[in-house]
Formats: sequence, C-alpha cells, structure tokens
Amino acid sequence: MAVMTLDRTQMDLAAFEAIAITAARENVTLEFINGRIGVKPVPDGDHGEIIMWLLERCMQQRRELRLYPEQGLKVESYRTGHARPDGALAHKGTFAGQGEWADPDGVLMVVEVTSRDPDADRRDRIEKPAAYAQTRIPVYLLIDRDADTVTVHSEPEAGRYRSVVTLSYGHEVVIPSPVSITLDTEALKDYVR
Repeated sequence: MAVMTLDRTQMDLAAFEAIAITAARENVTLEFINGRIGVKPVPDGDHGEIIMWLLERCMQQRRELRLYPEQGLKVESYRTGHARPDGALAHKGTFAGQGEWADPDGVLMVVEVTSRDPDADRRDRIEKPAAYAQTRIPVYLLIDRDADTVTVHSEPEAGRYRSVVTLSYGHEVVIPSPVSITLDTEALKDYVR
C-alpha cells in the first residue's frame, strides 16, 4: 500500500477493493477517485427524503428511466476509479447483470446530495464533477445542503463540464437533454436545518 501524496496514488485498485469489501460489512461506504480513498458518511433522514423526492420527480416525467440509489460506478477515463453516487439515472435494466461497480455507459445523470461533513467540499464540489466529466456522464446534479442550492453540470468536454448552472432552493431547475426534466425545488426548503 502506498502513502498518499498529491502526485501519487494512496494505493492500487486491488488493495482498495479488499478494504471496501471489509468496510461494507461495517456499514461504511468507500470510494476510490483519482487514486485516493474516500469515506462517504451514512446518509441522514433529510438526505434520504431528498433522494426520494428526486426519484419521484424523475419517474413522473420520464417513466422509462430509473434513479438507482447508491449504484457503484467505474469512473474516470484515464485513471482507475470507483464512485458510489447518491443516485444514477438510467434506463430501466441498465445495470442488470453488472457487479457492484458498473460500467457508466447508459448513465444519463449522476446525483449527489451533500452530507454534513468536512470532506463534502472537496469530494462533491471538486473531485466528483471532474471524475464524472472525465467519464463523460452527460449531467451531474448536485443538491447542496450547505448552500441551499441546486447545481446542474452538463456538456462534459475535455475532463470538465462546460455548463454549470446554480440556483437557490425554490427556483425551477431545468435539467437538459438527455435527461430533459424540470424540477420545482420549492420542496427542498423543507429539508433545510
């Protein structure tokens, strides 16, 4: 196992997978992005309600799609990485027959809802948008409970999203193609603490 530096990975993929299997038994979620291991906190009740709110909105507007909670994805086109987004929007059956870490082909949007932890800034606002853009996932939706905002990242190109639109809770948020849904985010104000 390697020591983490800014220009080297902490460990190789095999070591991460062994640790992740053990952590799963302890009810801890681990991710491996840019050669760094990260611990994802267990979601609280408001976090779960936000995911269910979004799941309902997606299925109301796009019945052929499913929002898969906590689906592990292989991310990053030039490095080995594994992320477990709060939701992965894809056509029904996209993940059938795949293992714990699925190929992201067919994923239209990934969703993260920030957790109340000090690592959220780096993980959800910096590392994950870069990893998802490198993987060419069309849309990254960030529901930011620290800032009470919704950010839509779209148009992945050259390892980043060209379009980033942030609106406060209460606004109507248009999620572009290929997702093509509109969210009235007034309901998110119920989950502000």
